[in-house]
Amino acid sequence: MLYSLFRYLDLYYDIPGSGMFQYISFRAAVAVILALLITIFFGRSIIRALQRHQIGEEIRDLGLEGQLSKKGTPTMGGVIILLAVLVPVLLVGRLDNVYVLLMLVSAVWLGFIGFLDDYIKTFRHKKEGLKGKFKVVGQVGLGIIVGSVMCFSQEVVIREKVSAPSETIYVDEAGQTVVTQTQRAVMDPTPQKTTKTTIPFIKNNEFDYGWIVGGNGLLTLLLYIGVAIFVVTAVSNGANLTDGLDGLLTTVSVPIVMVLGVLAYLSGHIIYADYLNIMYIPDSSELVVFAAAMCGALMGFLWYNSFPAQIFMGDTGSLSIGGIIAVFALCIRKELLLPLLCGLFLVESVSVMMQVSWFKFTKRRYGEGRRIFLMSPLHHHYQKAGIFETKIVMRFFIVSMLLSALTLVTLKIR
Repeated sequence: MLYSLFRYLDLYYDIPGSGMFQYISFRAAVAVILALLITIFFGRSIIRALQRHQIGEEIRDLGLEGQLSKKGTPTMGGVIILLAVLVPVLLVGRLDNVYVLLMLVSAVWLGFIGFLDDYIKTFRHKKEGLKGKFKVVGQVGLGIIVGSVMCFSQEVVIREKVSAPSETIYVDEAGQTVVTQTQRAVMDPTPQKTTKTTIPFIKNNEFDYGWIVGGNGLLTLLLYIGVAIFVVTAVSNGANLTDGLDGLLTTVSVPIVMVLGVLAYLSGHIIYADYLNIMYIPDSSELVVFAAAMCGALMGFLWYNSFPAQIFMGDTGSLSIGGIIAVFALCIRKELLLPLLCGLFLVESVSVMMQVSWFKFTKRRYGEGRRIFLMSPLHHHYQKAGIFETKIVMRFFIVSMLLSALTLVTLKIR
C-alpha cells in the first residue's frame, strides 16, 4: 500500500525521501518497528478485552509444577501476532508479489483454523477443541493451494545457470598476475517453470521432484502437492506441540524466521545467488519484509508471553506460526532444510509418537503401558525431571540458535 503510494510520489513529484520505500532493507526495518509497536501497545488492550470476556485457558492437571496457577490466563493471543504481521506487510509490502500474497493467505488460513479450535475450547468449554480431522482437512487444503500456486503460477519461476564457473587471470607485461576474476555462472535471462528444490550438503544441490516420476507432468504435480501437504501439516503440528511453556514457541521461532528471511534475500539477489552458487528465485527477496514483520511480532509478543505469561497464543498462534514457516520454506525452495532448521519441532513430534507407540505396544504385550519419557512432548519430560520452566525455554532457544547457524552453514558446506 505505502510502497505503491511512495513509488507514485517518487516518480511524479520527486518528493525527497519517497524513494526509500524502493529498498527492501528500509521496508523490512519499518515492518519490524511497526510489528513491535503494534504488539506492545495493542497487546495490553487485547489482553484486557479477553479478561473482561473471561476468555481463559482451561488447564488439565498433569501434575506439573506451577501448572494450575496458569488457569484462567487469557488465550487466543495468536490474534496479536497475526495482527502485528498482517498490518505491516499490508502497509509496506508489495501486494503484487505472488509470494507475499501466498504468505498472507497461509497466515490467515491457519490462523482461522486455530481460532476455531480456541473458540471451541473457551466458549464451548470442550477441552478437545476442534476435532483433529478438521484440522488436518484445513492443513491439507492449504497444502493443495500452496502446491498448486507453486506449480501453475507464471510468476513462480527460477533462473537457471547456463555456464560453468570460469576464472580469468589478468597479467602485466612482466607476466605477473595483476588480478584474478572469478565468474561462477551466467544466469539464463529466460525464467523457467520447475519443481526443483534445494538439497543441503550436496555440491550440485538442485533436485527436481519430476526426476522421481520420470518427468511425467501430472505425476510431478501430484507429487509436489503431496510434498507441500506433508510439509505444511508436519511443521504446523510440530509448532503446535512445541507450544507448551511460557514463551517457548515464540522464543524458538525467532531464529528460524530470521534464517528464512536471510535465505529469501540471498535467493532473490542475483549477485549473491551467483556468488553462493544457489538457486536464483526472482522476486523472492520481497519475503524479507514478511519475515521482518514476523520477527517483530514474535519478539513483541514475548513482552506479554514470557514467564510468567500474561497471555497464551493458543492454537491461533501456534498453527499459524508453523504454517508460515512451512510455506515460507516452500516459496524459497528450501523445504528440505526444515528437518535441520526446525529440528526442535521434529524432536517434539517424534517424542510424542515414540511415547504413544511404545505405550500402546507395551500395553498389548505386557498388559500395562510403559513410557519412554516421563511425559511428552519432550519439554514436559524436562519439566517433570525438575528443571525450572525458564531454564528449559532458554536451553531450547540456544539449541534453536545452533540449528539456525548450522542451516546457514549449509550454504558453504557441500
